Amino acid sequence: MRNLACLVVLLVLVGCSQDDVLQKFSSPDDQATAKGYIDRLRARNFDELEKAADPSIQSPNLRDTLTKMAALVPSQEPNSIRLVGAQRFHASDTTTVNTTFEYNFGDQWMLANVAVQDKNGAKTIVGFNINPITQSLESQNRFTLVGKSGGQYLVLVAAISAILITLYSLILCARTNLPSKKWLWILFIVFGFGKIAINWTTGEWGIAPFFVQLFSASAFAPLYGPWTIAVSVPVGAVVFLIYRRARLVPRAES
Repeated sequence: MRNLACLVVLLVLVGCSQDDVLQKFSSPDDQATAKGYIDRLRARNFDELEKAADPSIQSPNLRDTLTKMAALVPSQEPNSIRLVGAQRFHASDTTTVNTTFEYNFGDQWMLANVAVQDKNGAKTIVGFNINPITQSLESQNRFTLVGKSGGQYLVLVAAISAILITLYSLILCARTNLPSKKWLWILFIVFGFGKIAINWTTGEWGIAPFFVQLFSASAFAPLYGPWTIAVSVPVGAVVFLIYRRARLVPRAES
């Protein structure tokens, strides 16, 4: 129980630190710059946005694009603004910061993404996107067993089964006197081969036949992002169970 409590505390600390990581990729000044451009879009101040646009995105249709984006933004003031994504890219003389905010307007939600390039002190917009969403990312991507497809349940059950088989084989291996080097068996058991991954929010599949995964299963979710459940074939664990039953158990009984 003490180890479990320590694990829970560790997970909470890791979750809290992810927000701090986002702040490091997009500083308060970077966020203020991005929000300023979003405010100009909400105010339909297209002239300033066109002046701030980088030559790489300048086009005769830029004004029409900005007008369509502005139409997606609710007219009222937002109830909350949350930083949900940040990326920073460095080149020889440029730094690009890609910042994503989640806006809440009562029962309406919106993602606003702004990429700002800083080249020798001159800042320009190199990317700008508005994406209405039906609910917050936290609610949309939370882990739940309700309303999932048969394929999602199948991958989840397979992942849990793969971990249990791997742990069971490891315990048996540790308690079994082996004629060969035990650490080779342990190394073989802890890795699974191949991978089937599924996005728990969207149900999208991904297959990687040439892949090695620790403990034959994994579950991962980026901050405010969807969970991805992955399972591999526990070849080493299964082979050891077969080997132990066919070679070692009969010898012990005799």
